[in-house]
Amino acid sequence: MFMDFLRNNKIAAGVLTFLRVYLGYQWLTAGWDKAFGAEPFDASGYLNGAINNEAVIEQYPTYHAFLENFALPNANLFSFMVAWGEVLVGLGLILGVLTTAAAFFGITMNFAFMFAGTVSSNPWMVLLTIFILAAGYNAGKFGGDRWVIPYIRTVIFKDKFTPNTDKRVA
Repeated sequence: MFMDFLRNNKIAAGVLTFLRVYLGYQWLTAGWDKAFGAEPFDASGYLNGAINNEAVIEQYPTYHAFLENFALPNANLFSFMVAWGEVLVGLGLILGVLTTAAAFFGITMNFAFMFAGTVSSNPWMVLLTIFILAAGYNAGKFGGDRWVIPYIRTVIFKDKFTPNTDKRVA
């Protein structure tokens, strides 16, 4: 019953609009200076802090190994991905364009930050993002998804969403 409300109700779509714009603003402001600031963003300090965090070493040994052996040696790539990921997730949520994808990538970053030992606003953002993900299309109904999703369904995936009308018997 609650899922039906979340996924199909116009009132829920309105509430979700406020949630996604709030989250989008949080993401956009977090990434803006990283992407467009006077000095280039460098995630290596953050990565070193996470690698040396005892809680990360003990609780998430696989994630620790990933940070130490892959993320830190590729800190420039991760710096770029974090800065632009935050900006793009923010824009997607604010504009309501590809809302579910933006929410998915946002929650993925939230969990990555939490696994690295940063609490901050991440749990709150995860909680709100779960509602947006559960609502699916309805979360972007009062946004660009109103036009983008039907376009994607009819133009890009036109043969994937039409019922099979072939009556031949094999």
